[in-house]
Amino acid sequence: MTLARLVRACASALACVAAPGLHADVEIRQGGSSWAVLDDDGTLRIAGRVAGRIESNGSVRVGGSWAGSVDDDGTLRLGGSAAGSVARDGTLRRNGRVVGRIDDAGSITRDGSSWGSASSCCSSFDAKRALAAALVFFGGFFD
Repeated sequence: MTLARLVRACASALACVAAPGLHADVEIRQGGSSWAVLDDDGTLRIAGRVAGRIESNGSVRVGGSWAGSVDDDGTLRLGGSAAGSVARDGTLRRNGRVVGRIDDAGSITRDGSSWGSASSCCSSFDAKRALAAALVFFGGFFD
């Protein structure tokens, strides 16, 4: 993301957070039960424990170690290799095949069925990118 785009995307310096597009903690629910919380600073907690972090530059750290990234265009890279993508409309693809979707209200589908939801999410592409990274790197969404 260019500096000019970042400045336009943020209403003020206080609105810019480490996980792009997140301005509040996002609770991620799977099948109705709480699965994880993505803090507005990019920290992901599963069962209350820090599992990793989604950084402002798109890098994803699992247990403190770099595991991959989510690019500005939505490409998800596992260990540096492109594994899939999230589109601006929230469509999740793995190897070109649609595997799920994140809608603007935060509803998450996988293989055509409801998977779960994310609170306080997902009207912006940056928020969808952060949520997609959480699902793929920590939730096995591409498994």
